[in-house]
Amino acid sequence: MSDTQTSGPAYQVVNPATGQVVETFDYATDKEIESALAAVHTAYAAWRDVPIAERAKVVKRIGELFNERQAELGAIATEEMGKPLEESKGEAEFCGEIFDYFATEGPELAADQPIKTFSGGKAMVQKLPIGPLLGIMPWNYPFYQIARFAAPNLMLGNTIVLKHAESVPRCALAVEQIMKNAGLPEGAYVNVFATHDQVEQIIGDPRIAGVSLTGSERAGSVVAAIAGKNLKKCVLELGGSDPYVILDTDDAAAAADLAWETRISNTGQACNSNKRMIVMDDVYDGFVNRLTELARDLRPGDPAQGADGTFAPLSSRAAAERLAEQVEDAVSKGATLHAGGVLGEGPAAYYSPAVLTGITKEMRAYREELFGPVAVVYPVSSDEEALALANDSDYGLGGAVFSKDTERARKLAERLEVGMSNVNTPAGEGAEVPFGGVKRSGFGRELGPLGMDEFVNKRMFYIAD
Repeated sequence: MSDTQTSGPAYQVVNPATGQVVETFDYATDKEIESALAAVHTAYAAWRDVPIAERAKVVKRIGELFNERQAELGAIATEEMGKPLEESKGEAEFCGEIFDYFATEGPELAADQPIKTFSGGKAMVQKLPIGPLLGIMPWNYPFYQIARFAAPNLMLGNTIVLKHAESVPRCALAVEQIMKNAGLPEGAYVNVFATHDQVEQIIGDPRIAGVSLTGSERAGSVVAAIAGKNLKKCVLELGGSDPYVILDTDDAAAAADLAWETRISNTGQACNSNKRMIVMDDVYDGFVNRLTELARDLRPGDPAQGADGTFAPLSSRAAAERLAEQVEDAVSKGATLHAGGVLGEGPAAYYSPAVLTGITKEMRAYREELFGPVAVVYPVSSDEEALALANDSDYGLGGAVFSKDTERARKLAERLEVGMSNVNTPAGEGAEVPFGGVKRSGFGRELGPLGMDEFVNKRMFYIAD
């Protein structure tokens, strides 16, 4: 997925629609980092002892504030990372649903679980908090990523130090303000504008019990190594290059419409986007032709306006240039660019949504994640060929299979090497649906019942007769 930190002198708001620096925030001092660690440590001692029903009231209020502040939050995200405004507001609304889900379902999800015993007595598994946690979050969903990490852990009684991406400091501060306004105790959630070196210090600090990162493979590898050296639990949600398999359809254009809508959501900057469209050869031509029509007439637009027929910028100029290099590499080696693929003039971050075919293994695009609005389509002639191509990836986040014959799609989806497999839908989504992957997409799960099973002491409790 995206890198969690960007280049620059400090935490900066750079509007990707213009490339202009709007505001700069200083890095935290070492003294401020120490104060944050002391605060979450002190808060944990009290927050873990608050009855879960009382914690639920605060968590529920957090969700309500995300809903009440949709317009404000949406405007901040749109300016900081270029997300179309309606999508930004929708993200804030989804955060409200996530906090409400864990506030409502959390007490039951965290309840003691009896174990059948064969030697008398009573045994159970208790779900207890483990301590202060560090969350390292990316820019592409600056509110949602926090919500799915923070909601279950605050319900459990853990406390949080949050290090957000350097490109979304206002989003980070807005979330911290919501936490305070909702009634979290002082220190239960603390935002820090930390440096890379300070992040390493935080992970190694004995007061921190674990770390969750959503970001790039590179960032995940570094964080996992530091966590492992310090014997800390970590959860990693990293890159993705999800297969999107169409076995058959009566309407290739309609199938392409859904695939395109999925691919360009958040301007293609979603870890579980359908980055590899694998289409049966009898559907392929009509599918590609329709994608090309959809991409051909789009023009750059202001993400705050979201006018029809326009596309938003990527999150940064560097992101747009990196995507352009990957596509240029493919075209130089024989791939076909059917539409789009034009890097706009700097310093803005526009890259026109593209349709790309003819990808082969010697091209970067075959193995690398294309984190932007590029629809890559592969033709196949059998279910087995589709499966082999779908699984020929270093990533294993999600995947989807479509067919008029649900059983046919189910059989192939059962064999996808992913953490989330879907039949006849781009993705099963909701606060109650676990999210996470396998292979180089990371490990651990967020959301749903599994979201409360990561940073938890699953303590065995036994009472003899």
